[in-house]
Amino acid sequence: MNGLMNLTKRIAIKFLATMTFTFGLLPANRVHGGDWAVFEGKNGPGKGKHIVFVTGDEEYRSEEGMPMLAKILASHHGFKCTVLFSINPADGTIDPNNQTNIVGLQTLSSADMMVLFTRFREPPDIHMKYIADFLNSGKPILGLRTSTHAFEIKRNKQSHYAKWDWRSKEWQGGFGQQVLGDTWINHHGNHGKESTRGIINEAMKNHPILKGVVDIWGSSDVYGIKNLPKEAKTLVYGQVLTGMKPTDPPVDGPKNDPMMPLIWIREYVGETGKSSRVITTTIGAAPDLESPDLRRLLVNSCYWGLGLEERIPAKSNVDIIGEFTPTFFGFGKYKKGVKPSDLELR
Repeated sequence: MNGLMNLTKRIAIKFLATMTFTFGLLPANRVHGGDWAVFEGKNGPGKGKHIVFVTGDEEYRSEEGMPMLAKILASHHGFKCTVLFSINPADGTIDPNNQTNIVGLQTLSSADMMVLFTRFREPPDIHMKYIADFLNSGKPILGLRTSTHAFEIKRNKQSHYAKWDWRSKEWQGGFGQQVLGDTWINHHGNHGKESTRGIINEAMKNHPILKGVVDIWGSSDVYGIKNLPKEAKTLVYGQVLTGMKPTDPPVDGPKNDPMMPLIWIREYVGETGKSSRVITTTIGAAPDLESPDLRRLLVNSCYWGLGLEERIPAKSNVDIIGEFTPTFFGFGKYKKGVKPSDLELR
């Protein structure tokens, strides 16, 4: 009898653990336990501010690039940074192909800023609410690359957040268009064959986010943009290059005439009437972040988003902490067997 009771107890514990991971039961009571990565802020202007990174994309290695950026913000600038990942509930490893299980979204409740780099995610409503509450808080948001199509609500059509889908007609263009400024349109540059040069908008060259930024290049292609609201301000345009090297010349013809917006800022007013500073960039794959000035722009964006623009250094320190050898973008290329705790500073 005792053996049967013990077996039943073990099965119940295993079932509860699986349900907690998969469906978000008891989210407020989860203990960190290595399910996400935390980088405590050292000395710097960001001391006392908490930035939460929400990652999860199948292609552009947000699970590699965002922890690297978080380390820079924590070690050089003082921000506390928490990085969340799509997790395989069976073994606790990072699995960007799992579209429904971003663990730790409750940490947004204590966040001062959200950095979002996701693609076609569909967390359960109980977890989506943490993002929705953040949107309505008036706090800043930085969205990268595929965050224009951050959510695809296809499993639960009755979801309270169905309108967040990138193809939504109810909330035109979903989260991407309504919050960040546009949804997924197309690859404007030839994907994997035409890289991107960032061209600073002369009219915005003195904006704090561009302080110390001179040379932006990335191997990912320019995205098509067509729905950007009039109040959005383009900081950087995306010039399509003929090849995959920073020395390649620009493509001739209509692709670059005019150039597509690459990085812009806008204000988003949530359901509570509170206004958030929003920065969106369609460049930002992990290998793109080998560009120091792109890293600098993203660091400056966090300062600006949090109202710390007066404290942006003349040339923000973006030296990489430890090693960073990013995986080139593509499907099925993520590093298997990595746990969030493996990424924390020792």
